Amino acid sequence: MTPEILIIVDVQKGFINRFTGHIPNLVENLQGDFDTVLASRFINPEGSMYRKLLDWNRFAPGSEDAELAFMPLDRITIYDKTGYTCLSGEISAEINRLNPAKVHLAGIATDNCILKTAVDLFEAGITPIIHAYACASHGGTEAHDCGIRLLKRFIGEGQVLEDAGLFRP
Repeated sequence: MTPEILIIVDVQKGFINRFTGHIPNLVENLQGDFDTVLASRFINPEGSMYRKLLDWNRFAPGSEDAELAFMPLDRITIYDKTGYTCLSGEISAEINRLNPAKVHLAGIATDNCILKTAVDLFEAGITPIIHAYACASHGGTEAHDCGIRLLKRFIGEGQVLEDAGLFRP
């Protein structure tokens, strides 16, 4: 069993704005604290529900929006995903293979992809740890704060680290 891993969630150029501009530097620093780090990259293919229901057409495969906005360490594996959660497809298979006791999450966006992945981990019997100080929402501070509030209700306050000083690798 791998005791703990980090997933860097969707830190991509298209999600960087005035609310998230600090996140690339934070995740670059955080990745060195873990032996095993995975990163997700959101891709929005033709025919997706994002395009159909939300009329949201950004993050097409190969677009600049979809490029990572941080410098991953060489040893990090990057997985593309087409939904909110990281627990689908290849990344889910890798988590099952690694069988971690805890999965740490940092990145974008607190109110959707971080939230959905954390709840999915919780329901899979894996303890999610949210590095809230290294998470943000491109939807703004209010969306981030709502995500944190919901995370505390869904997975427990003790799993949400709001201060980097609370984390001891």
